[in-house]
Amino acid sequence: MEITFYKYQGTGNDFIIIDNREELYNNIISETIKHLCNRKFGIGADGLMLLNNKTGYDFEMIYYNADGNPSTMCGNGGRCMIRFANNMGIHKTVYSFLAIDGEHEGEIDQHKSIRLKMNNVSAVKDHLSHAILDTGSPHYVKFITDVRRINVKEEGAEIRYSKAFKDNGINVNFVENIGPASILVRTYERGVEDETLSCGTGVTAAALMSAHNDLGFNEVNVQTPGGKLTVEFTKINEHTFADIWLCGPADFVFTGTVNI
Repeated sequence: MEITFYKYQGTGNDFIIIDNREELYNNIISETIKHLCNRKFGIGADGLMLLNNKTGYDFEMIYYNADGNPSTMCGNGGRCMIRFANNMGIHKTVYSFLAIDGEHEGEIDQHKSIRLKMNNVSAVKDHLSHAILDTGSPHYVKFITDVRRINVKEEGAEIRYSKAFKDNGINVNFVENIGPASILVRTYERGVEDETLSCGTGVTAAALMSAHNDLGFNEVNVQTPGGKLTVEFTKINEHTFADIWLCGPADFVFTGTVNI
């Protein structure tokens, strides 16, 4: 079977996207997805997404990790999917779509940046050295003094495969404060099992833990190895956050066909 695919990236977090509105690829198998995402033998990507029709929504986003398995919410993937939907002729002022963690809204602002509304967060587990929270995917957030020097793959894997997390896995974020309301984030992603250039849900988790206003509106600027993002949110209390928006670029890279 020949598949037409599209490659998109959001701050270096890259995805293969397939238009599945005619339901031709409902039965795509894990091994095929893993092969397509392989950077040596396939197209190469951090994940693969299907654009599906969904009654009551502009579209549905189905996301698979690079290991071929279905995954939880992907923030940069959601932003790329909004750009893709727009490029495929789905033109909306405000997009409404369904992902694995529920409903999301999205916008393309006047500067062509993609704004994605994330789900509210109502639980944070605070530990002495880190915090754990779910921003559509589970995240471990650890603040350190020099993010640039850390071996993210090695130290991230040690946490991800530790006794507490080895069964279900967890994404691991190393965060450094670099200025007023500004942070640097590097992320080890489960499913990719390596550092990615950016992780949308990870950036969101790190930003929530970096709130500069104790209560009320916050805007945190985030630098990742792949580029800059902004997270806007309202802090209700130490463990509750609402009106969370992940904002930044999402761009088309190339298109092609592949036989599977």
